[in-house]
Amino acid sequence: MPIVTFKPDNRTVDVPNGTTILEASRRAGVLIEAPCNGAGHCGKCLVRLPVDDLVKLVVHMNAPPDDGEGAVLACHAEVFGNVTVEVPQCREEGLRVISAGAAVEFGLEPLIRKRYDRVADQTNIFAGDSLLAIEPGDSSGNNPGLVVDIGTTTLAAALVDLGNGKTLASASSLNPQSLHAQDVLSRIRFAADENGLKLMQRDIVGELNRLLEELFAETGMESGKIYEAVLSGNTCMLHLLAGVDPAPLGKNPFLPGIRGGQHLKAANLGLKIAPAGLVYLPPVISAYVGADISAGILASDLAALPGTTLFIDIGTNGELVLASDGRLTASATAAGPAFEGMNISCGMRAAVGAIERVDISPHGLLDMGVIGGTEPTGICGSGLMDLVAELVEGGIIGPSGRLTVPKSGAINQTLAERIIKTDGVSAFQLQGQVLLSQKDIRQVQLAKGAIRAGIELLLKEAGRSAADLDRVLIAGSFGYHLRERSLLTLGLLPPETTGKVAFVGNTSRSGAEMLLLNRGLRQQLQQSVEQVRVVDLAGSPEFERVFMGAMGF
Repeated sequence: MPIVTFKPDNRTVDVPNGTTILEASRRAGVLIEAPCNGAGHCGKCLVRLPVDDLVKLVVHMNAPPDDGEGAVLACHAEVFGNVTVEVPQCREEGLRVISAGAAVEFGLEPLIRKRYDRVADQTNIFAGDSLLAIEPGDSSGNNPGLVVDIGTTTLAAALVDLGNGKTLASASSLNPQSLHAQDVLSRIRFAADENGLKLMQRDIVGELNRLLEELFAETGMESGKIYEAVLSGNTCMLHLLAGVDPAPLGKNPFLPGIRGGQHLKAANLGLKIAPAGLVYLPPVISAYVGADISAGILASDLAALPGTTLFIDIGTNGELVLASDGRLTASATAAGPAFEGMNISCGMRAAVGAIERVDISPHGLLDMGVIGGTEPTGICGSGLMDLVAELVEGGIIGPSGRLTVPKSGAINQTLAERIIKTDGVSAFQLQGQVLLSQKDIRQVQLAKGAIRAGIELLLKEAGRSAADLDRVLIAGSFGYHLRERSLLTLGLLPPETTGKVAFVGNTSRSGAEMLLLNRGLRQQLQQSVEQVRVVDLAGSPEFERVFMGAMGF
C-alpha cells in the first residue's frame, strides 16, 4: 500500500490505492482544514507536494496553485504511490470572539452549594439538596462554576464565582470541528459515520479541556474544584458533545435525540472538572432552534418584553424568534457559511489580517478596518457584508447582484477602476490579491435571502408585519460585529426596522451564566421553551418564492 508522509509533523500512514490525501490525513491524525468536508468547493484544503510526487496522484479537481508548483486540493487528490505532503500551518492568529452578552438582572441561587462541617473538618458539596461530594478542610469559599457557549465556529468559556456571580476568567477559541465541516448540515453528514462522530466528540471535548487549562493557569484554580458546568449551543453541537448520533436532525421528522434541560456526568464526557462534576444542558426548542436560542430568550427576557420583538442569531444557521406580547414563535433557516467567511474566494474567519469593516468615502476611497492593524490577507463575514452593502449603495453592484461599471459619477468611476478580470470573470479588487468575486456576491445573496425570507414568513405566521416590530435584537458573536446600515442596505432586514436594531452579543453564554448562577431559572426557561411555537420554513410552500424575491438588492 502507498505510504503518505505529512510534513512538518513527519507522520506517516499506509493507505489503500485511491485514498484521498484528506482521508489519509485523518487516519494519521494530521489536521487539514476542510470546512466543506471534502465537497471540493471551499478551496481551503490546499496542500503541496514535490512536483515528482504529482505523478502518483489522480487529481479530480485541482485548485490553481499560488506559486505554480505542486498545489492540489487534499479532498480531490487520490494517492497511488508513496508521497510526501506539506501541510500549511494554521495562519489564523488572534481569532476574535465575543464572549459577553446582554442579560437581565437576576438573583444568586446556584445549584452547587458548599457547607463547611467544623466537627468533621470537611466541606460538603451539595447539588440542590443532594450530597454530591466531600472535600477535606474548609473550601467553602472556593466555589467556581464553568459556562461555555459551543458555537458552530467558535467557543467562549468562562469561570464564574458561584458565591458572588463575578467572572473570574474568560477564554475563547476556534471550534476544531469547523476544520472538518463548516456548517451544521455538513457536520451532521460527517458525524453520521461512527468514526466521524467519535472524531467530532474527541475534538470538542479536547478543546474544552484545553480551554480549562488556560482558565486554571490564569486563576490558579484546580480542575477538581468545579462541580457544575453549563454548556450551551445549538442542537447539533450538543449531540456532538454528548456523542449522540445527530443523523435524525437531518431527516424528517427532525427529532432531536437530546432535548436538554438535563444533567450529564462530566466524567462520562471526558470533561476534566471534578470527578463528581455535572454538566447541565439548557432545554432545546427543536432540531434547528437549539439551547443557544433558549439561553438567548432567557438573557433578553424575550417573553416579558412589551410589543413585538424579533430576535435573530445570524450565522451559518440563522435562528429566529418572534415575541409578540409574550407569545413566542421560532424558526431557523440555513444561511450557509458565507457569513463566517467560508465559501468566499478570499474569505477567512475574524482573525489577524481579516478585513472586518469597509467604508467608502464620497470620493470613492476605501477605508478598511483590518484586525491586528496588519496588511489584509482576506475578508471576514462582517467586512464582507459592509463591502457588498457599500458597493450596492454606490451602484457598483446592481439589483440582480451583478458587478457593473457605472456610466458616470466621480465616486463610481474611482470604484470602477477596481473592477478587474480574473479567469475571465469580473471581480472587485480591495488590495493586492484580496478580491470580491461575482461568485462571492452570489453567496452573500443566498445567505441574506434565506434570513430575509425567514423573517417575512415568520411575521406572516404570527399575523404581524415588519411595521409592527418594536425592536430587533441581533445576537451572537458574528452579529455583534455587524452594522445596522449594512443590514438595511443589503435588505437582510426590512426598511421598517430602521433605528430599532440592537446588538446584544453572545446571549448564549450570558444566558448559560444565568442558569449556572440561579437554578430556579431552569424551570422558568423550561416552561417558556415548551410554549414556543416552531414553524418549519423548509416545509413551507411559500419559502422558495419568498426566498427568490429576497435575493435581490
